Amino acid sequence: MTTPASTPATAPAADARDLALAHYAARGVLETVLARHGITFQQQVTLRAAITADTPQTPDGLLARVQESLKADPAGIRTTIDHLRSERLLVADGPHLRPTDAGRELLAAVSAETAPLSARIWGGIPAEDLAATGRVLALVTERANAELAALTA
Repeated sequence: MTTPASTPATAPAADARDLALAHYAARGVLETVLARHGITFQQQVTLRAAITADTPQTPDGLLARVQESLKADPAGIRTTIDHLRSERLLVADGPHLRPTDAGRELLAAVSAETAPLSARIWGGIPAEDLAATGRVLALVTERANAELAALTA
């Protein structure tokens, strides 16, 4: 009986470098698509945060959501929000920001273009592996957020 060259029992344990390599490889795919649409990664994350929010976001609320996700500099996020407003992808609605139809269409176009790419990247991975990976990534995120909070307190 032959065995695969690398099985779960013999595969090397994942580490921070593996996580970073996977993140940047996937992000590279996304950023290539985003560039075709004239939008940056941070702009896409900010627009998605505005579109998917359960309630309308104030500029400060949107900034906080993006900063929680990206751990990015608030000044840079404000610049991103201002850019999305200047491009009329977000507009003021009283004290809140709301995505425009153009903003929703842009995000939908990016999502449609990335969907088959994501399907090829994630396809065929066994459900139990994805579940285990999800648990590990949630724990790593929780611990890293706690360390970051301690470092910045």
